[in-house]
Amino acid sequence: MSYYITTRIKGDFNQVIERVTEELKNQGFGVLTTIDMKATLKKKLDVDFYNYQILGACNPPNAYKALQAEDKIGLMLPCNVIVQEKEEGQIDVSAVDPVVSMMGVKNEGLEPVAVEVRDKLKKVIEALA
Repeated sequence: MSYYITTRIKGDFNQVIERVTEELKNQGFGVLTTIDMKATLKKKLDVDFYNYQILGACNPPNAYKALQAEDKIGLMLPCNVIVQEKEEGQIDVSAVDPVVSMMGVKNEGLEPVAVEVRDKLKKVIEALA
């Protein structure tokens, strides 16, 4: 069982980030955080790395439902979406599968929320293809 949903598309890295952000918005997500791994690794370790950004996506109504079912679930929020470019113009976009990531929590109240969020993230990934 894979812990992520993914697609590969061709394009400009920064334009793909914009498309991903827009598709997330279309599914009710906002991007709360953006982590530029390439810049961070260069700054902290002085190493060169390929384009790799982590977008912390949050769907507020579903986050609220999850927090009502499990008060510590914030440890697993927001839902991460990664955009990476190992080869120029070949962009992989992957989103966490919340159903898989929440299996270890053992709270049946989270399952319907996780399924709903997974369905929305799948729509984001499918819209990019």
